[in-house]
Amino acid sequence: MTESDFRPTARLMAVDEALQQIRAKLSCTAAAESVLLREAAGRILYSDHHATMDVPPFANSAMDGYAIRFDDLEQGQRIFPISGRVPAGHDPGPLAPGTAVRIFTGAPMPSGADTVVIQENCRTDAGASTVTVVADPSVGENVRAAGNDIHAGERLLSAGKRLTAADVGTLAACGVARVTVRARLKVTVLPTGNELVSPGQPLRPGQIHNSNAFVLPALLEQLGMEVEGDGKPLPDDLSSTRQALLRAASRADAVLTCGGVSAGEEDHVRTALQEVGELTLWKIAVKPGKPFAFGRVGPTPMFGLPGNPVSAFITFLLLVRPALLKLAGASDTGFVSYRLPAGFERGRSGERQEYLRVQVRDADSRTGQQLVPMSEQSSGVLTSVSRASGVAVIPPFTEVREEDILRFIPFGEWCG
Repeated sequence: MTESDFRPTARLMAVDEALQQIRAKLSCTAAAESVLLREAAGRILYSDHHATMDVPPFANSAMDGYAIRFDDLEQGQRIFPISGRVPAGHDPGPLAPGTAVRIFTGAPMPSGADTVVIQENCRTDAGASTVTVVADPSVGENVRAAGNDIHAGERLLSAGKRLTAADVGTLAACGVARVTVRARLKVTVLPTGNELVSPGQPLRPGQIHNSNAFVLPALLEQLGMEVEGDGKPLPDDLSSTRQALLRAASRADAVLTCGGVSAGEEDHVRTALQEVGELTLWKIAVKPGKPFAFGRVGPTPMFGLPGNPVSAFITFLLLVRPALLKLAGASDTGFVSYRLPAGFERGRSGERQEYLRVQVRDADSRTGQQLVPMSEQSSGVLTSVSRASGVAVIPPFTEVREEDILRFIPFGEWCG
């Protein structure tokens, strides 16, 4: 892969620079609220959470077997009288010297016992009154110490963490019933265009169904945000657009428009934003998605996405998603990417960084997986996103040859 120096023109801003400028103008103001732990997955932790107890709270058996005192074994004892039985959830008494206790996974260790011999390495007599150890365990084998997972006082989770299922389980293991999180961001989505019709309605000549009104709310909800508004498209009219921006900005934490940000006579979003607010940046060196805008209406940030569905999807994930996550109080706003070889060749790209929709396919035992572009890369073909594994990033002024290593962003890392 060959690449020349990338110097954006005065009219087009590089993606990373645009995101840096957007993020610099945003700060989290989301309030704290207490929610039930069952409702906390996907929410953003308000403050650091420290453990108030050890997990596990007591030493316990990691296997079904027999609890013994290792010193007894060291002194040559192999046959042990069985002095008790300890299932999980029961409080055992102390272990009598020279005896063994039948114990089950998760059961607390009797005081005095320090080793569990798994049942496969034991043999009981006919009356199950004694057990013979037929292997040589090590001291402490199959015993989980108190605090083996979590120590009381340690920081479990940091402020800004988007809580996963595993995080919620960890909190539950510490006895947490409620957790303090950031209030959900409220985001208004405003599609624009006279040609847009809601699904289920008949299409008249020149009309299309409004897919962006479903894609963008779905992406927002995957981020744990509330979608405000009904998604009804705005007409291509400057006055209506101005009023809609003012109304949306007054009742939401952020506003997303879709369409109307280009330079055509029927594109009114950018002009309306300049009249009722502030336009911070416009036009990004990205393909697809160049006519992207960002600004404010009063204190409310506004993101102007292109109308073509693929352009809207890509610019949302590249620029809006990390910005909204910062606004919501999340500490990690990035996504994971990988390096994979190209299974294609492509001529030198232009000044815009390209996000090529690709599938990951197995090539052969020698080359392993490769990135193969979708046959259709038009910004209006949403099926190319639905059927793709993710995007390959093609830097500006770059020629791609077979086996060149490209940055690959799977959609699974982005969408959520």
